[in-house]
Amino acid sequence: MRAEFDPTGTVAGLVEAVRRLHVDPTVHAALVFAADGNNLPTEAMHAAITASPLPLLGGIFPAVAYRSKSHERGTLVVGLDQLPDYGVVGNLSATNTAFERSISAFTDDWPDKPRDTTYLVVVDGLAARISDLIEALFFSLGLEQNFIGGGAGSLSFRQSPCIITPEGLHEDGALVARLAVRSAIGVSHGWHPISRAMTVTESEGNRVRTIDWQPAAELYAREVFAHGGQQIDADNFFSIAKSYPLGIARYGAEVVVRDPLMMNEAGEIVCVGEVPAGCPIRLLNGDVDTLLSAAGNARREAITTRPQEAIDTALMFDCISRVLFLGDELGRELYAVGAGTPIHGAFTLGEIANSGRDYLDFLNKSIVYAILD
Repeated sequence: MRAEFDPTGTVAGLVEAVRRLHVDPTVHAALVFAADGNNLPTEAMHAAITASPLPLLGGIFPAVAYRSKSHERGTLVVGLDQLPDYGVVGNLSATNTAFERSISAFTDDWPDKPRDTTYLVVVDGLAARISDLIEALFFSLGLEQNFIGGGAGSLSFRQSPCIITPEGLHEDGALVARLAVRSAIGVSHGWHPISRAMTVTESEGNRVRTIDWQPAAELYAREVFAHGGQQIDADNFFSIAKSYPLGIARYGAEVVVRDPLMMNEAGEIVCVGEVPAGCPIRLLNGDVDTLLSAAGNARREAITTRPQEAIDTALMFDCISRVLFLGDELGRELYAVGAGTPIHGAFTLGEIANSGRDYLDFLNKSIVYAILD
């Protein structure tokens, strides 16, 4: 796969990157990973996407990666040798959206499955029912093929159109695309439990109301103070909470990490993705070394399925809160996951992955490394 990068983050830069790919007769569509820092008017972006000579699929993310560097401004465009089958699930936050029905509305019309298949899923990372969608994808599409992707959106935590399809920009929705490529995937996070076991006793979507029947924000603040001595409140919540995610226990597998975004006036914790009532949780913590080790683990997990083959194209979906946590050490993580091979991809609001044999999950604070060929 051939990649082009526009560092200007302008509409003209996107158009030019697409033009450079379009002159290649082997390129028939493209993935687009645009940085939210481009701050482009929705109307202008929508017009450029719909007028593109190549069908475009992707999203607008907090930041993007190109050649193992993070860019808060710029647009990565990755050429594909054929147009993927794709569809959009709308109303991702609505309680009455029947996801399996929405998925079958477009997958029923897809042609027979290619021999090599990888599903790309890009969701509005601030939607309230992402985990419900992921569960519906599992029931609709199974686990025979790999899934990769992540949450698009802005660190302003305000929803806006962030999903890209040939029809333009979409808000509060999800792109599901079937790529005719083989893939090998590794996933890891590097966060470890530091609290007692607790139970989510009340929640709604991505809002945790009570933990052990106590107001979630109050209990969370006490646990954070007990571990690190930091007083957390609504004003400094995200800057401290990025070091203290929630971990949802899973039988026989790594915990699923949930990223707390804010505490609201009702004393709830708002997370990236759902935290179901009744699930056991613990507070997690990590440091630079554990996160760097996890990045290397993700790469090793992927290459164990194809150790004798050269890596032609690799995509990474890395949680933006890892970027904020690592700060100046981010370059070391990108080197750890790439091992000298240039890394392209997106820094996301949550990650989506499985390896064709494990759980399909919506993850937080994790890194997904996918080798495509």
